[in-house]
Amino acid sequence: MTAVVEVRDAHVVHKARGGGVFTRDRVYALTGAGLAVAPGETVGVVGESGCGKSTLARVLVGIQRPTSGTVSFRGRDLWSMPPAERRTTVGAGTGMIFQDPSTALNRRLTVRRILRDPLDVHGRGTRAERDDRVRELMSLVGLPRALTDALPGQLSGGQRQRVAIARALALDPGLVVADEPTSALDVSVRAQILNLLLDLKERLGLALVFVSHDIQTVRRMSDRVITMYLGRIVEETPAARVTDQARHPYTRALFSATPGLLDPIDPIPLTGPVPSATRPPSGCPFRTRCWKADEVCAGSMPDFSAASQPGHRYRCHHPVQEDQSTRDLVRQSLPRSTE
Repeated sequence: MTAVVEVRDAHVVHKARGGGVFTRDRVYALTGAGLAVAPGETVGVVGESGCGKSTLARVLVGIQRPTSGTVSFRGRDLWSMPPAERRTTVGAGTGMIFQDPSTALNRRLTVRRILRDPLDVHGRGTRAERDDRVRELMSLVGLPRALTDALPGQLSGGQRQRVAIARALALDPGLVVADEPTSALDVSVRAQILNLLLDLKERLGLALVFVSHDIQTVRRMSDRVITMYLGRIVEETPAARVTDQARHPYTRALFSATPGLLDPIDPIPLTGPVPSATRPPSGCPFRTRCWKADEVCAGSMPDFSAASQPGHRYRCHHPVQEDQSTRDLVRQSLPRSTE
């Protein structure tokens, strides 16, 4: 089955702001990223702030051109297409839901205009068919028809995000990328939006990439979880295995920080700040905070290794054993953290 989107060895390097003309640093936002998303699959992306999650999301939907590497949409190289064809392919084939609906929506346009715009730009149907599609989209995301002529400022945060979701679905895309879609919402409406996304994914057969710092939500939403650290993908894990059977120490540390209420444990301590993306450490970038790191980790970044379960791979010289509990890892990591 052809992937909806596939990224191969993608690098994104920015010039840092500030500094002199000849001394500007480079920010390594994405390094060697590889990811394929199948039709109907939900892939969760987790990691600390600044790890490259949003950069990867922008690369997947064609907003960000990688410095090097390829992005293929349904088997075709996106960035080798003529610009007009690429805009049509990206515009019609992908949708993106941004973090803050209050800034993602044009506050001067009504809900009707916001939802009609993609249809108008891509010339979908007659005027009457576009109006029908607007009503269909509002029904799909649970918005009452009475809000058709409302402005975004007249809506609640949850209603605005429903409009943003409807806009992302307007052209029946094969891929939707949701970048922190609930972080700007009240806790009371987050569950409603998450349930809506799950329902739409099942009903429409969407490929969904769900980016969030809320790692337990990602686990519940996803079929597969991608862990990122300092611009690199360090592990891909089936969602059912990510809490207790992840092999990378960083993945285990992330999930130990938000344990379940029924079996609470202390989090695995990580000492020191996240290294700078302008001067990443040699070898494995996680080695400066990892209790298992040694000179081998400083020498080279490991290639991916396959775990026993299909679809599970990781990049680590000293991986956690599959049968080792996170509680044991907490005890193992404590001596180094208290030196």
